[in-house]
Amino acid sequence: MLGGRDGEGVALAMRVIVGQARISDAPRLVEITSAHVDSCLYHGQVSLDFAHRLGDLGARVRVPTTLNVGSMDLIHPALVRDQELATAGRELMTAYVDLGCTPTFTCAPYQLPNRPALGEHIAWAESNAIVFANSVLGARTDRYGDFLDVCAAITGRAPYAGLQTTEARQGTVVFDCRPLGDFLHTELAYPLLGHHIGSVVGAGIPVLVGIPADVTEDDLKALGAAAASAGGVALFHAVDITPEAPREFADLPTSEVDLATLQRVRRELSTTGELDAVSVGTPHASYAECLRLAELVADGPPFKVPFYLSTGRATRGRLGPTLEVLENAGVTVVVDTCTYVTAILSPDWKNVMTNSGKWAHYAPGNINVNAVLGSLAECVASARAGQVVLDS
Repeated sequence: MLGGRDGEGVALAMRVIVGQARISDAPRLVEITSAHVDSCLYHGQVSLDFAHRLGDLGARVRVPTTLNVGSMDLIHPALVRDQELATAGRELMTAYVDLGCTPTFTCAPYQLPNRPALGEHIAWAESNAIVFANSVLGARTDRYGDFLDVCAAITGRAPYAGLQTTEARQGTVVFDCRPLGDFLHTELAYPLLGHHIGSVVGAGIPVLVGIPADVTEDDLKALGAAAASAGGVALFHAVDITPEAPREFADLPTSEVDLATLQRVRRELSTTGELDAVSVGTPHASYAECLRLAELVADGPPFKVPFYLSTGRATRGRLGPTLEVLENAGVTVVVDTCTYVTAILSPDWKNVMTNSGKWAHYAPGNINVNAVLGSLAECVASARAGQVVLDS
């Protein structure tokens, strides 16, 4: 492939893969079974140039390849306020479909069928997808950024380095979550816990003790997404929960997490008591989360502020009558993108509530808003009141 056997496009992609392998001191390459590409999110002309170059050289992906969010909601194009961004975003998303990628346009590919299994080597980009695949599914992917992700998809190879290897997947620090008690049975615990852990460990690998057996995938999604945003966490181990969690970890440094710590985190992520809008579903809301939101909004007074739900187009397609319930209640359903990465919210809105630790971390810098972090129920109550309503 490097020598041009499969065409110039594949040779270009392989040069990138081999270059990265040399940088990371990989002894060899490893075959991957799938890829998830983040490069379809528009970041400027270079995004288009690289995708078009690969296409012009005849490159096509050779493993099943899903696409991350883009800069455009292709089903509801009128939602995007910046038409120049919308045009470029649409062109880039199309370019990646032309390379043979599946037009999933979701940051949560683990919500789709045919998830990678324990031990499978994959090449996924998008921080929350990486940490979920490594931690919850037990698949193996390092952190792959733009351009490297699609090159792995085109060659079917990735450097055997980082979290592709067994040695790099060992825990580095223990967090004893047992002092949190019943709070661990609330949804708000997990984005707060993830943000705290990411802030402490950076790119380390946390081992969590005390996570309850009835924890949901959506809880683990929220935890991992926040940890990957606040730090560089690409893998965590929840003892007795996740497939690679260690049984022995007495030799690792340990810190306790108590309720006062997570209350402080919530204050740090919540900068206002006023409210202009609500945005939930980052990472993309699962089918179960959409049903839960529909239950919360089905009866009661109307919203006094705009309410946005981001989800994948595949999840939206499963909702059936639930979609009508959401929309009749005043929920604007956004697909293919997310409200903190493209121009959907009004630039006049400064105070926005979310149920996502990741959204609360990134939105202030990305779209110049003040964030308030709350549970899904608190978000609904606040939208109805037109001001922030917190249970505690």
